[in-house]
Amino acid sequence: MAVAPASALQQLLAAERERFLAEHPRSAQLAAQAREHLLMGVPMPWMVRWAGGVPLFLDQAQGSRVVDADGREYVDVALGDTGAMTGHSPAPVTAAIAARRGITTMMPTEDAIAVAGELARRFGVPAWQFTLSATDANRFALRMCRQIQRRPKVLMFQWCYHGSVDESVAALDDQGVVRPKPGNVGPPVDVALTTRLAEFNDLDAVRRELAHEDVACVLAEPALTNVGMVLPEDGFLGGLEEACRETGTLLIYDETHTISAGPGGCVAAWGLAPDLVTLGKALGAGVPTGAYGVSAAVRDRILADDEGDYFDWGGVGGTLAGNALSLAAARATLEHVLTPQAFAHMETACTRYREGVEAAFARHGLPWSIVQLGARAEFHFTPEPPRTGGAAHAAIDPLLDDVLHVALLNRGVLLTPFHNMALFGPSTTTDDVDAVLAALDEALGLVAAG
Repeated sequence: MAVAPASALQQLLAAERERFLAEHPRSAQLAAQAREHLLMGVPMPWMVRWAGGVPLFLDQAQGSRVVDADGREYVDVALGDTGAMTGHSPAPVTAAIAARRGITTMMPTEDAIAVAGELARRFGVPAWQFTLSATDANRFALRMCRQIQRRPKVLMFQWCYHGSVDESVAALDDQGVVRPKPGNVGPPVDVALTTRLAEFNDLDAVRRELAHEDVACVLAEPALTNVGMVLPEDGFLGGLEEACRETGTLLIYDETHTISAGPGGCVAAWGLAPDLVTLGKALGAGVPTGAYGVSAAVRDRILADDEGDYFDWGGVGGTLAGNALSLAAARATLEHVLTPQAFAHMETACTRYREGVEAAFARHGLPWSIVQLGARAEFHFTPEPPRTGGAAHAAIDPLLDDVLHVALLNRGVLLTPFHNMALFGPSTTTDDVDAVLAALDEALGLVAAG
């Protein structure tokens, strides 16, 4: 068997959307009301990307389940695209928030010391500061690297994702030239002035770009995660680290998504050796926060720099960054929620899901693949997992995505709307996993051509 033709998928999508709208009258009503004063009808533009035709309006979320405005309950394996990897509203975090006397004061708290110490232990870099998002963590880390390196450019990977950092909204065109990503909104400068790009898993390309010796740092996810999921091939990350050392280039690992690999992300799980680490999303169990950590050598270079203004005008920092509420949430998350025991449970749940998806693909004769990174798994519409960002991007099928996502919504499952990622938190149960697999099996039956 194979996938049904596009015409049949279009009909299926229309039917599933009709069912969704019929079963979600309150969400439809709120969507119409929202268009009056919310730009695009949502608080942030990406919220329109749910596949049902209108955004799914939320009423409540707890653990691995969410309930929408129409009272319909879902097993949530999107988990806020990693922002709620802890599960929704974990009790230790909500208790810490409730007990926090004060929200933001411009003064540090003891929680900041505890969180920085725990992150140093987990990720192996000793000095940390905090932000409100991973985007800011990446932005500040890039600024500091360029400042102390006195080099103008950064190297990233084709179809990488590092939030809305300007330097990352770039892509190689068919001739291998750095261009703005299609749809890049108002880029402040030509991205070719700031960014070099290479394909993930292509060490020759990495070495070629670093040979110019104008690259201050490489910003890389240990595995690409926002274009499907592309795992590193044997020796790639070790070769990347070696190439950075040879050319005097700093290396930042962005573990915002890849923290799914374990308590210390891929850095700890795979024994990596970065100069800097950036984090976000999951660190505060949904309370906005981010962090960046630096090695002792980078710390000393920053402290010795007498030209950069790190305190006021220099473009690093924010009034609400490191606030008392975020740090209380982060401390509770690290001490009581994202523990080694929790990660073991999360990985077991994800493995059950991955094996079930593989069995479903075989059962329906669909030539697709799935990859797993700890508590996170993602399937691709290719027989083998893509090995580069370019290949992963080429394999995206928006029509198939929409059909599967709305079909799952109609069967009580939230899959990450931007791609086919499923994430399993500490509160995910075996019954939750089996419910997701049953819904997916039914959806796969709809798209498979007999």
